[in-house]
Amino acid sequence: MENRPDGVLEGLKSYWGVRSESYSRQNIEELNNWKRDAWRNLILQHAPAKESVKVLDVGTGPGFFAINLALAGHQVCAVDVTEEMLAHARENAEAYGAKAEFVLYDGEHLPFADESFDLVVSRNVLWNLEKPEEALREWKRVLTPGGRMVYFDANWYLYLFDEEQKMRHDAAHENYHRLYPHAVHDKIGSQKAQYLEEIARTLPLSKEHRPEWDGRVLKETGMGVIKILSDTGDLVWDEEEKVHEAATPLFMICAEKYAHP
Repeated sequence: MENRPDGVLEGLKSYWGVRSESYSRQNIEELNNWKRDAWRNLILQHAPAKESVKVLDVGTGPGFFAINLALAGHQVCAVDVTEEMLAHARENAEAYGAKAEFVLYDGEHLPFADESFDLVVSRNVLWNLEKPEEALREWKRVLTPGGRMVYFDANWYLYLFDEEQKMRHDAAHENYHRLYPHAVHDKIGSQKAQYLEEIARTLPLSKEHRPEWDGRVLKETGMGVIKILSDTGDLVWDEEEKVHEAATPLFMICAEKYAHP
């Protein structure tokens, strides 16, 4: 991973391909502890009120959301741009007895007809995209009228562009080292972290203040913003994660596609 491939998407695919094995282990740990129910409950509380929801998981990675919601009895299709991630997702779904469809996509155009899903979910995906506004319009396109998108993200790389955020970021990491002196701060390895940071510098959402950006852009796309939770860490993160990510709270967006008149 010393030489970054040409193109941001190829760079991200290279990074997440290498990262897929450790991320899969992380997902399996979540499926085996209290976080499985915490995430499931949080998502379904904001999903359309249907007994069986047609769900699209965008950027599924090793399949945590897809497997979790399939096990809850919903119809799930999941997409990712990385073959390695999808291989882990299929393997994990089989291991848990979860029926979900996993599809490779190009990162821009979802390979589905208009109004195919009741719910679009994602976690830590939108910040990776070169054209996030177009992505939100695609998510809206595949939603049924009255369908919803529920997604989670954070200002992961705002510290590269905002001095006050950098101070908060550095202070949080210093506090993490103090409270967890034996923990490996950079679990993905410093070389991989620097590689991803280099890519993040080129991505449009790294410099935006969110979720303010999300609320504004969703309204511009014609979505109805139902709820913005500025910090969901208390609901889905353990204590170590809360300390480690103190400067980058995880937010949740719930938005609805207006029904036809």
